Amino acid sequence: MDKLTILKKYYGHESFRPGQETLIDGILTGRDVLGVMPTGGGKSLCYQIPALLLPGLTVVISPLISLMKDQVMALKEGGIPAAFLNSSLDEEELRRTYRRAWAGEFKLLYVAPERLSGEGFLRLSRETDISLVAVDEAHCVSQWGQDFRPSYLKIPEFLSQLSKRPVVAAFTATATGTVREDVERLLGLREPLTLVTGFDRPNLYFDVLRVRKKDPILQSMVREREGKSGIIYCATRNAVEKVCAALQEHGIPATRYHAGLSEEERRENQEDFRFDRKPVMVATNAFGMGIDKSNVSYVIHYNMPKSLEAYYQEAGRAGRDGAPAEGILLYNGTDVVTARFLIENGRDNEVLTEGEREEARRRDYERLESMTGYCSTEGCLRGYILDYFGQEHPSSCGNCGICRGQFQRQDMTREAQMILSCVKRSEDALGYHVGVSLISQTLRGGKARRLTELGLDKLTTYGLMKDRSAHEVSEDIRLLTEKGYLFRDKDFGGLLLTVRAGEVLFRGEKVERAVRVQLWPEPEKEKSPSRRRKKAEVTEEDGLFQALKKLRYRLAQKENVPPFMVFSNAALMDMAAKRPRNLAELLKVSGVGEKKADKYGAAFLLTIEEVEEVNRDK
Repeated sequence: MDKLTILKKYYGHESFRPGQETLIDGILTGRDVLGVMPTGGGKSLCYQIPALLLPGLTVVISPLISLMKDQVMALKEGGIPAAFLNSSLDEEELRRTYRRAWAGEFKLLYVAPERLSGEGFLRLSRETDISLVAVDEAHCVSQWGQDFRPSYLKIPEFLSQLSKRPVVAAFTATATGTVREDVERLLGLREPLTLVTGFDRPNLYFDVLRVRKKDPILQSMVREREGKSGIIYCATRNAVEKVCAALQEHGIPATRYHAGLSEEERRENQEDFRFDRKPVMVATNAFGMGIDKSNVSYVIHYNMPKSLEAYYQEAGRAGRDGAPAEGILLYNGTDVVTARFLIENGRDNEVLTEGEREEARRRDYERLESMTGYCSTEGCLRGYILDYFGQEHPSSCGNCGICRGQFQRQDMTREAQMILSCVKRSEDALGYHVGVSLISQTLRGGKARRLTELGLDKLTTYGLMKDRSAHEVSEDIRLLTEKGYLFRDKDFGGLLLTVRAGEVLFRGEKVERAVRVQLWPEPEKEKSPSRRRKKAEVTEEDGLFQALKKLRYRLAQKENVPPFMVFSNAALMDMAAKRPRNLAELLKVSGVGEKKADKYGAAFLLTIEEVEEVNRDK
């Protein structure tokens, strides 16, 4: 078999996504590779297909138990021999898995990085023909990344103990240039083929809702999405408990996930979510990398994450199957306070020196500033994300809350003059530049000791904005910086006036802010033609799609697998659009491979025929 035959036979696709074939070819020719692809971009196929073509075993290093279980279950459902070794297995299951691995029964073996140094696994690895080691979530090796895991640093030592070094393939979704350099260096990749396919997820609709009271809006949004699978991310365990309880009280089938729950409850709750018994999961970022569920239709952030890397990775859990999906963030000033608290109280238990912790904290604050900028920008939200990751893009994406929202222009010239004047007068009084916090406190009439010691309470601008909250003043300062009236010194944090500030202070230039009129528009469905009908005509309310979805649920219950492992939402929508009449036509549906067609095809073809017959009789 060749790579295209495997792609169709096991995965049901006719062609590769951008970047997949290049990375697969690199691995098959014996090169180390580093692939940076967006969540849902098909990273796993880049090592799973070579695993089926190469001799021997492929070891996949993966960070979370739940992620391994999902991927191995999906592989086995597709007819690919795979297994995992982790702490969820009892002694008998471990022994059985080791025996089968020794016998060469698996093509892929998933392990946690902590297991690499275990004597049993080392012995298996030394005496087994390992052709490929794939490192998933490779950004975890970098202490400058948002998910640093010291156990990833053990990977090079593991590789050095093998009888021969296999090809090493590293994959991640959200690595900046600095993190990519760390991944290559710390994993010891040898002249790797590095490919960044782009960070854009066109099927995801992004929005930020600036709200004072989040709970009523959240409940309304979840009710509007009844029957769809969604994740609601919260910053703390207490928030998870509160939000989940409130949703349940309003009759919404929600469950919860955070590190404070027992392992048994976390497992039960995740199974309820995976099997769609409770389609709404309220979770901390402990659930971030642990879900491979393809039919998540929306991700709502109840709290702002600490970084754009974390946000984009978590929002990217929606729409992994390519179907239209939503990433929505509920934002207010308290989110910044929570994020700062988490930064100040994080990283203490990690294997870092005090100097490294301080540098990491500084970078965390830089990432937080970029995250708050996303929440407050007046420009395209998708464009803001792509700018952060260094990818070019059009000025408007047409599929985010800014590009499709309605706005009114609001004059903020008076506030701008107060802020710019305060910056100028503080500089004149002190002979140096102060930061956002002191400027905000001065304008709001603060009583902090440092403020009075510096004599800032004597300025004529003191207390001019005492009726505004600290967050509102800080947001105005951020907006003036974004518009080019202020400049913030990156090294010391001081605020400086730019040449443009004089136009506002002395020559009558007006400053405006954009104010959102409507809360949020309904996301449009993607438009692409199919053989009989346009795919855009098939929505999640389509009668045939709903009938196929119900059949999928019944079959999943019978097989005791999550529904998305029978067929993804995207596959069902393509099926509803193409309406196949026989097995040959069914195999032309994207996401339908040979094994699944043989196993489930007759039932789905019968359902399509029955719905068509009912429609003809109407």
